[in-house]
Amino acid sequence: MDRIKIGQIGICHEHAAAKIETLRQMSDVFEIVGVVDDRETSSARRAGDDLRPYEGLTWVTEKQLLSMPELQAVFIETPNQDLVPTATRCMEHNLPMHMDKPGGEDMTAFRTLLNGCRKRDLALQMGYMFRSNLAMQFATKAIKHNWLGDVFEIQGSMSHNYGGEEYQTYIGSYKGGIMFNLGCHLIDTVISMMGRPTNVTPFLKSTAGYSQRIKNNGLAVLEYPQAMVTLRACSKEVMGHSRRSLKICGTNGTIELSPPERFDGQPLQLQLTLLDDIPEYASGTHVVDFGVAKDRYEKQLLEFARIIRGEIKNPYDYQHDELVQEVVLAASGYTRWHTDD
Repeated sequence: MDRIKIGQIGICHEHAAAKIETLRQMSDVFEIVGVVDDRETSSARRAGDDLRPYEGLTWVTEKQLLSMPELQAVFIETPNQDLVPTATRCMEHNLPMHMDKPGGEDMTAFRTLLNGCRKRDLALQMGYMFRSNLAMQFATKAIKHNWLGDVFEIQGSMSHNYGGEEYQTYIGSYKGGIMFNLGCHLIDTVISMMGRPTNVTPFLKSTAGYSQRIKNNGLAVLEYPQAMVTLRACSKEVMGHSRRSLKICGTNGTIELSPPERFDGQPLQLQLTLLDDIPEYASGTHVVDFGVAKDRYEKQLLEFARIIRGEIKNPYDYQHDELVQEVVLAASGYTRWHTDD
């Protein structure tokens, strides 16, 4: 089967280097025809200065890349503020896209992008990192199949303490702070599990010693008719990265997942505790083992290739991505979302 000719626009997103490394490892699926250096952007960034992941690849301008007649798809890995404008230009060239997260700070602009893709029937795969996570998929299935009974509580954490002072300054460039930048991953997962919330309430704080502009300590509450979801993210939690977690409680059981992903050679596992038997598991506590993962993005990018080739439909449709972005902006303090407004 012919390889998909793909280019990457941007090297300044936090996920850009890892994405290009995964693409390079998938040389039987993708042929990288060009990379666009966007380091001259005026948007906030904290990546892109290490060019080692791009050694041996062809540097081109965006105009040159989009003019290539053989180009079949693009990866968009610019800083967050540049993602949607760049994707919109690619959409206008009728190119399938993998666009990193989140979908910008302007809901109208993101809807314009979605509507353009919908009109052209273009693939748009958002780069939320838990979409191909086997443990997250298991948890979503457990809710959909009612294994846990009626879900009444979900708790999630995306905290860390990496990046030093540079990261705090970087987070300060977004009104929504760390909830916008990292909480979005959990929001994408929760929307897959629970659908549209009735209320979304943000709590955006600054840890001690930082300007109120730096919202590096965030909590979002998503309300459902019979469930409460609390999502946290803080960039000053000591060893917070290794304690990221997801907990789901229902009337028949609980799922606990911590950490939610790992690439240290140890297997990814979650704990499932059941009050009553379900077809797949007896009552009691089980450790569900998903094996050792070597790469965060490979499964998602293989899915992207299958979507481009018409082998499958995108599992995450335009409506899902629109709803996720609406909730991300509400949870990050950009918009209001209350049923009594």
